[in-house]
Amino acid sequence: MLILKNMYFFQIGIGIIANAFLLVFHVYASAQVHRFSPRPTDMTTCNLAFVHIVMLFTSLDIISAEMFKLLDFPNGLKCKLLFYLSRVMRSLSISTTCLLSIVQVITISPSSFCLSRFKCKLKKHIAIVFFCIWSLNLSSNSNMIIHTVAHSNRTSLLTVSKYCSVSSVYSVITTLCFMLALSQNVFFVGIMLFSSMYMVIFLCSHQRKSAYLHSISTFPRISPAKRATRTVLVLVSFFVIMYCVDIIMSSFSTLSLKYEPIVLDIQKIVVNAYATVSPLVLISSDKRIIGILQYTIDMIAILRCIISESLQKCWILS
Repeated sequence: MLILKNMYFFQIGIGIIANAFLLVFHVYASAQVHRFSPRPTDMTTCNLAFVHIVMLFTSLDIISAEMFKLLDFPNGLKCKLLFYLSRVMRSLSISTTCLLSIVQVITISPSSFCLSRFKCKLKKHIAIVFFCIWSLNLSSNSNMIIHTVAHSNRTSLLTVSKYCSVSSVYSVITTLCFMLALSQNVFFVGIMLFSSMYMVIFLCSHQRKSAYLHSISTFPRISPAKRATRTVLVLVSFFVIMYCVDIIMSSFSTLSLKYEPIVLDIQKIVVNAYATVSPLVLISSDKRIIGILQYTIDMIAILRCIISESLQKCWILS
């Protein structure tokens, strides 16, 4: 249990730092380079990083405990707000990752493909797309406000955290809300899989076409579009795997009407795995960020050498 707790807090710490760095970098890059026409990929990455920061903070038990102590609200209202926010952020993580894969498909599509006509439209209407995604997720998860209550000893409640539980009483409205949320997530995951299939086909065909050029080139280079496509494929694949594991664990816990503490800790690590890994993948695949990090490391090394030489001179003079 202690090992899982330490892993959990370490994972959240790394995830918050990485997402904050990614968010700040892309906001700065959009403001400096694309002030009047920010790229859809930069805006989508900013949205994804912001969603993951809020998602990781809401899943942090320390923040939740302090919130329960400091906020002068009834415990039931605190549970509703916290659990509703965490559900909305998880759904936004799914839909934003789906949007990122769609944006990448549109970006790499050749002019002869039907999706290429959306390239200009996407730049103009990306803000409207974000508004629609946020509105959809805020409304589709609103049933959590009704069914989330403070923890008690009632047998009809499914414990989901140290302080909160979810009512397991089934009704027509509950079933409809559950089916709506599930169908929404399945739809977004399905779009991810289809876009991934297209990107795999694109990479394979591009590899065949450029095989000759690579064979005669001494230093073959990977194009930025190809590198970005591979990055999105890695993100989508990892997300689908973590999502399936989370669905399996949630299904067993829901059917048994009980969350074992160790199962709950493992599920938290699985749920937050994508929010932690995705910024690291995006950072490692962005040459602009790698250049900045390399420059920072070089400057630190130079400053260290200057300081050490100054100390040696002072020691000799003394």
